[in-house]
Amino acid sequence: MFAYFIRRVLQMIPSLLGISLIVFLLLRLSGDPVRLMLPEDASLEQVQSLRTALGLDQPLLVQYGKFLTQMVTGDFGESIRYTNQSVLQIVIERLPATLELSVAALFVAILISLPIGILAAIKRNSLADRLASTLAVLGRAMPSFWVGILLIMVFATQFQWLPVSGREGWTSIVLPAITLGISLAALLMRLLRSNLIEVLGLDYIRTARAKGLSPRTVVRRHALRNALLSYLTVLGLEMASLLGGAVVTEQVFAWPGVGLLAVQAINSRDMAVVQAVVIIASVIVMVTNLMVDMAYALVDPRIRYT
Repeated sequence: MFAYFIRRVLQMIPSLLGISLIVFLLLRLSGDPVRLMLPEDASLEQVQSLRTALGLDQPLLVQYGKFLTQMVTGDFGESIRYTNQSVLQIVIERLPATLELSVAALFVAILISLPIGILAAIKRNSLADRLASTLAVLGRAMPSFWVGILLIMVFATQFQWLPVSGREGWTSIVLPAITLGISLAALLMRLLRSNLIEVLGLDYIRTARAKGLSPRTVVRRHALRNALLSYLTVLGLEMASLLGGAVVTEQVFAWPGVGLLAVQAINSRDMAVVQAVVIIASVIVMVTNLMVDMAYALVDPRIRYT
């Protein structure tokens, strides 16, 4: 297990190099960064001065090498929008809010998908199953920004049960977490239902039933473990979608996280912040996938990592 963990950590290095190269090139292909940062009536001397100050007058290979060296030491440069502040410090300050929102959305997704997915599989083709399928289709079809606005109108404006926006107190996270987690819950619900129906038709499940085990024990002890493997895989892969969806959700609810920071950085042409946000988000996604792989062994003891 430990050797597998170390091997997976080492495999992250080329992935991070590839991501850093793509981000570096894309930001420079989007236009001259100096022209984007300065006003349109800036003089040639101002343009040249800023280009030299940022090291953008050097060859691309040299710029990338310098960017990599600084990235390894955690130095992503200084922000243009937030004067004299380290980019890493700015992103780290916003990161807890995004992680808090993502974890809350995961919790919402699991809380909805697990019981409804199991119920739909056990009560296949019943009214409960059809209702669950309808909810799953709705959950996947509704855009998150529309869900967010709808929730604000109903629960914040009409009934005034929850705050409209911001991050003050535990009640402020309820609506953003539901907005972000509802689509993932729909996907996981359908996946769990399909997997569980397939597993419940296997021979070893029939054997367990023939031994006289109760339906609840058969599902909990024998069927659910196998059905949860792909559930965990999708859960880990969808972490990237949660971080991406957080950009929209944080905008709707003015949630002070990394997603809102990224949008503000793009609007203010703050390249250093955009680079840092993408790199740090990539690391989080890779670490999450590694944790999901490790969790396989806990769910199914037959899995061994060498």
